[in-house]
Amino acid sequence: MAVHPPMHHAAPPVVDVAAGVLWQAGRFLAVERPAGKPMAGWWEFPGGKVEPGETLEQALARELREELGVEVLSCVPFHATTHEYPHAHVAVHFFHVDHWAGTLHPHDGQAFAWCDGQAAKALPFLPADQDVLELICAETARLHVVRHQGKE
Repeated sequence: MAVHPPMHHAAPPVVDVAAGVLWQAGRFLAVERPAGKPMAGWWEFPGGKVEPGETLEQALARELREELGVEVLSCVPFHATTHEYPHAHVAVHFFHVDHWAGTLHPHDGQAFAWCDGQAAKALPFLPADQDVLELICAETARLHVVRHQGKE
């Protein structure tokens, strides 16, 4: 009887993803993943895979143009995290996008919402987005308290 060595499954390669936290009037944009894509129905910050030869910023600008029809005018790196899904291992690089141009129009027909921290907690965000969502919610709550205290 032949003895076979144990099978080792290679870890999937890490896929770099650029994601934008777009701001408008103190709220941030959340988009629902469209039907037919992995994790359909979950909510996320818009963005996508970094293509060979692209910087993170170039990938973010391209993805937001392709997905939402908007142009990034300025963005600032905010946070990075990794997450292993059943279908992929991702390294997500988040950017604050507070200057952008164009009329928001999701090209895949997906739902979108402008959220504050409370509204975002009601949406099922992707696991890879949870850390940054908590950071944003904590920061928007702190800013709300500061603004409220400043009015009294």
